[in-house]
Amino acid sequence: MSRNSNLLSLGLDDHDRLNSELGGGVPPGSIVLVEGDYGAGKSAISQRLTYGFCETGHDVTYLSTELTVRGFIDQMNSLSYDMVDHLLDENVLFLNADLDSGGAFSDDDGDRKQLLKRLMNADVMWRPDVIIIDTFDAILRNDPQFEALVRQNDERQAALEIIGFLRDVISKGKVVVLTVDPSTVDEEAIGPFRSIADVFFELQMIEVGNDVRRQIAVKRFAGMGQQVGDSVGYSVRSGTGIVIESRSVA
Repeated sequence: MSRNSNLLSLGLDDHDRLNSELGGGVPPGSIVLVEGDYGAGKSAISQRLTYGFCETGHDVTYLSTELTVRGFIDQMNSLSYDMVDHLLDENVLFLNADLDSGGAFSDDDGDRKQLLKRLMNADVMWRPDVIIIDTFDAILRNDPQFEALVRQNDERQAALEIIGFLRDVISKGKVVVLTVDPSTVDEEAIGPFRSIADVFFELQMIEVGNDVRRQIAVKRFAGMGQQVGDSVGYSVRSGTGIVIESRSVA
């Protein structure tokens, strides 16, 4: 029996094959972990998911640790994902975590606030159907409390506290997408998130001759609709966005 009617469709069926390649969508009440090194395409995938969810009638929060709202719009336009109407119609809530200069994440004395606590207390951020944090590792690395626990070799305990909060969020049927660069955080910190993720994608870059091919390695997909393969080849093209490649990567 197909479960597609219960899934949050990734949409854009007439634009790319991502939705069909990933079984027709993501089950509500899921934590989705998208892991990949720098340049693997985490942000492009996140932006494709954001646009697809909005196009299928879902509200999305997109928290970026890198882009301003202007940069977000420009980046989306370069991928042929026109977000202007969705922003104006408040289908997407864009938030910029200005970590480099502190911004809203510093107190009046310039000291860093507890980012994770601040985010968890931001009720408006967690109201939409889908919450995407790109990149989550940057939040972890810049949170002074998490940093202190790392120094005490207690990363796992810190991670478990965050996981408890995320489980409460998804118990309401929401989807939380976290992108992570595993090279920037300790294995003890990222391990618990890998373990509890309902959907776990690893974005891989593989050198084939002079070419670098990208693929989504499907490590886990709980509650999938149709059968999902072990990997999905893709590329990111200016003016087009995510393109699913038919070739396989050896």
